[in-house]
Amino acid sequence: MNHMIAAIPLLSDEDAALVAGVRARQTRALAKTITLIESSRADHQARAQQIVNALLPETGHRVRIGISGAPGVGKSTFIEAFGLYLIEKGHRVAVLAVDPSSSINGGSILGDKTRMERLSMASHAYIRPSPAAGSLGGVAAHTREVMLVCEAAGFDVIIIETVGVGQSETAVAAMTDTFVLLQQAHGGDDLQAIKKGIVELADLIVVNKADLDPDATQLAISQMRSALTLLRHSVLCHWQPPVLAVSATRGEGIENFWDSILQHREMLSTSGQLTEKRRKQALDWMWKLIDLNLQKRFHNHNAVQAALPEQISAVAAGATTPTAAAAFLLDKL
Repeated sequence: MNHMIAAIPLLSDEDAALVAGVRARQTRALAKTITLIESSRADHQARAQQIVNALLPETGHRVRIGISGAPGVGKSTFIEAFGLYLIEKGHRVAVLAVDPSSSINGGSILGDKTRMERLSMASHAYIRPSPAAGSLGGVAAHTREVMLVCEAAGFDVIIIETVGVGQSETAVAAMTDTFVLLQQAHGGDDLQAIKKGIVELADLIVVNKADLDPDATQLAISQMRSALTLLRHSVLCHWQPPVLAVSATRGEGIENFWDSILQHREMLSTSGQLTEKRRKQALDWMWKLIDLNLQKRFHNHNAVQAALPEQISAVAAGATTPTAAAAFLLDKL
């Protein structure tokens, strides 16, 4: 049975050189490709999609890890310690750090290369800060494509760090194999995150800064494990998320954390869930991008822009209903 697929135009010489450069693990080619992916220009977007499609055969066989947690929990310190550990084990690590965006110029304001100085200097590591710009719950709109390009460039462990606010946890969990939630003892109400439903997304939970107060850390671990028993009793009963103690500054617990990542991946692989999970993630991402681009087309449509002020005024004055105004504006498309 034949399936209709999107036509893939032939690559220009410049873009073919970028594809070859990414495959050859050239950092400059990788950076230029990611810049195209993140560009808002339509011609850059068209070129980027051609390049990503050309690189697809080299993707999909890597470890994808999402890491989130509240600001101040020590995500960057933890990721740096973890990344350096992986490099010592012979891995190549890419960190896609989605930073909060400046409200003035839209740029990334935290600067992960500064916060992960040792890791950024490692030859087998690549760190790419990307401004979230408020898109898709704090995960940059093109993070998934950037992840695929990093895989094609030979990075076998991809780590996506989110800002840890809003819906970023949901977004990063929807594009990775293993979602990790970082916590710390004395972080207010240790069960507050559970009330918000965040912990229900986690495949692993890490209590960082365990060296600061070992007793409080063990209490937090005990509370979390008890709560998880109630929360996850009907979800993935064959995988109970472990709750681990780690001191990133001392490098303690990192090996145990990596072993847990591998155990989770093995469970997904042997049960057939990894293939199905990634298939579902790809389809979900397609629909999210369709929704995102439809919104852009709507707001950029000339007829919509012309009719919008009048409809806004009418809704605000109670002269028409929001439903009627929305239908009127959508008809302009």
